[in-house]
Amino acid sequence: MPVYLNALGLNCALGQGKQAVATALFAGDSSGMQAQTGWVAERALTVGAVPGSLPDLPDLPDHPPSRNNQLLLAATLEIEPELRAAISRFGAERIAVVLGTSTSGIEEASQSIATYLNEGELPAHYHYAQQELAEPANFLSDWLGLSGPCFSISTACTSGARALLSAQRLLNLGVCDAVICGGVDSLCRLTLNGFTALEAVSAERCNPFSVNRHGINIGEAAALFLMTREPLSGAAQSAVPITLLGGGAGSDAHHISAPQPDGLGAQAAMRKALAAAGISADQVDYLNLHGTATTHNDAMESQAVQAIFPHGVPCSSSKSMVGHTLGAAGALEAAFCWLTLSEYNPDQLLPPHLWDGQADPALPALNLVQPGTQLRSSRPRRLMSNSFAFGGNNISLLLGEEHGEMPGEHP
Repeated sequence: MPVYLNALGLNCALGQGKQAVATALFAGDSSGMQAQTGWVAERALTVGAVPGSLPDLPDLPDHPPSRNNQLLLAATLEIEPELRAAISRFGAERIAVVLGTSTSGIEEASQSIATYLNEGELPAHYHYAQQELAEPANFLSDWLGLSGPCFSISTACTSGARALLSAQRLLNLGVCDAVICGGVDSLCRLTLNGFTALEAVSAERCNPFSVNRHGINIGEAAALFLMTREPLSGAAQSAVPITLLGGGAGSDAHHISAPQPDGLGAQAAMRKALAAAGISADQVDYLNLHGTATTHNDAMESQAVQAIFPHGVPCSSSKSMVGHTLGAAGALEAAFCWLTLSEYNPDQLLPPHLWDGQADPALPALNLVQPGTQLRSSRPRRLMSNSFAFGGNNISLLLGEEHGEMPGEHP
């Protein structure tokens, strides 16, 4: 059954907080994508780092400090009043935490291990928990004083999207009454060096679906929703309640890192999402593409989208503005769909597709969103978001709005 995506807290290369992110997103602002050195030896890479300072972490002895947890805390603080209200209403034992991640605190742990290799002992502040994939969820649950289900999901670049589907399942099964769910990943040398070894990283801003595309940019982000079975009054949500209508997930297991060339696994995920939401493809108003700007992913996804939407659908990749945020990507791009439907988008714009405009003639043509393109006015609107990952892990999510008036509208 559909569930409500109430309060939203987020940060990414576009900024910190809903208003800053929305303003930059719909303006097509890619200024947060900056070349940096120090991540990979003797090479500068364009990365999507979260700008500005991050909050100090609370003194929790079981949770050594990490930038990943700082990103998560910043997103949480944006919606802390709504989270505290939900705890008061439902009880700490009836609220779950489900987060997607792929890095956790591995950057800080790697620095400690480097100290060990150089000096023969680990720093006094090192703790193995820092790098455990469960750490973000455990940290957030402990900081909020929760005792409901708590776990992290790490399915590479679908982690954040899968966290939302798992949260929906917990609610539909009656295991809990609210779920704090989303994804978080921070920039780290291990990830950037790994993708560089795969020859998948672009030194310049990525160029999704262009004939000139030559790889991804890595970014960092946190996106956090408060999900419930009903809309929560007073929550920092859109004036028209926004729901997760459903999703489709699967694994084609084609290859450890390469996508299935014909996109059949991606097609299956999109079809499952449509079936779960009870709608047809022609009822989808916008598609947020996975759109990594790698040769194989863009080729596969364009074929899959053409198969599901033979008459076309407005679509765009947001990775040229935020980078590929890995374990956070599925939740972050769902957040972009949320913002598109919300009052943070007063001009009703679609997220634009930033590229050089040079289409690859070998790929099916997509209806890529030009800057200034508006979402259709008739309601309700439904938006899809694709996430694909290593191992052929494929997920599509569908978000929608309840039919109703937006601020300033009259019947």
